Amino acid sequence: MDSQTENPQQLEAGRLAEAFRLFSQASEDLAGAYTSLQEQVAGLTAELALANGRLKREYEEKTALNERLALLLDTLPAGVAVVGADGRVEQANPAAAAILGADIEGRDWTEFAAANLAQTATPGEWEMPRLGGRRVSITDTRLASGGGRIVLIHDVTEAHRMKTQAARNERLAAMGEMAAGLAHQLRTPLAAALLYAGALENPRLPEAERTRCGTRVVERLQHLERLIRDMLSFARGEASGGESIAVSALLAEAAQVFEPLARRREVAFVVADESRGAVVSGSRKTLAGALVNLMENALDASVPGGRIELDASGENGMVCIRVRDNGRGMDAATQARLFEPFFTTRAEGTGLGLAIARGVARAHGGGIEVDSAPGNGALFRLTLPAVGANPAGVTDQPQPMERRATCLSH
Repeated sequence: MDSQTENPQQLEAGRLAEAFRLFSQASEDLAGAYTSLQEQVAGLTAELALANGRLKREYEEKTALNERLALLLDTLPAGVAVVGADGRVEQANPAAAAILGADIEGRDWTEFAAANLAQTATPGEWEMPRLGGRRVSITDTRLASGGGRIVLIHDVTEAHRMKTQAARNERLAAMGEMAAGLAHQLRTPLAAALLYAGALENPRLPEAERTRCGTRVVERLQHLERLIRDMLSFARGEASGGESIAVSALLAEAAQVFEPLARRREVAFVVADESRGAVVSGSRKTLAGALVNLMENALDASVPGGRIELDASGENGMVCIRVRDNGRGMDAATQARLFEPFFTTRAEGTGLGLAIARGVARAHGGGIEVDSAPGNGALFRLTLPAVGANPAGVTDQPQPMERRATCLSH
């Protein structure tokens, strides 16, 4: 009876002991998990503090950078304008307002440019008639995102004045250098004219000889007149007039003058106009004269049965007009002096034709280059800036050319 009573008690005590053991083990596991959790929390707290410190430093650095950039933008002598995707100026520094003479923030850049900027013969440069002809240089850079762009504005009025003055001084210096050469150039035809005119005073001179001497006098006087005219053209060297000239019309005018000369010398003359509506700005008369000078030089190097080609094309805002012949060509020494005043290989030449042509090209913002070799003809390239582009890339219209030609080869 006692044993039966003792067995249930022992069983209950065993169960309690086992439950206590399990509870103790669970408590130990919970304590271990809590300790591990505390360690993880401490680690995460340290990492968060480190990240917060790094972010705080980056924020401070960016704040300082923004302050420096804002200060730099405000103190820049050049104008800077941020144009949004809608074409309105979102931000502009004080220099932009000072150069343009107006606060342009919030204004439509296209409308402002159209109303206040007038195109010049120099690509990328514009005049502001409202501000007494102030001259500005404008460049445009598109932003990679957002569809906006950055417009940089430089006041180049003084630089343009100094450039013009330097070009004038250079021409005056060239005139001084060619004074001695001019005296020699004038003396030779003048002496011949005086000689023939003196012969006309002889009353016993036969009529046929008198006619011949009179013709010679007129020829020498015409040579003098041409020499003086060329010298004056070289001395001026300016792009008088600022009319817009279609390249096709310029080629047609020069070809009309030159074609009879080529026909008389029995030289084939071919014109290929690939300008596709390109337009240049300047003096039609002086540009056409420069082209004729280049073609007359090619004609002098050609023989009967030869060929002279005149063509034009354009690329990247520039027009290239080429004059090519298959004549005798020239060596490097001749090419080096080809554009010097009074340098000529022609017995009847004044030596000013090519110098005038280069002066005209430079006065119009372009230039002239030549490629030649003995026996392989010559290629002259006259480059001029095309007109019609809007300031600071207001539009992205393609050049009106059917073929994207380059001026370096053809």
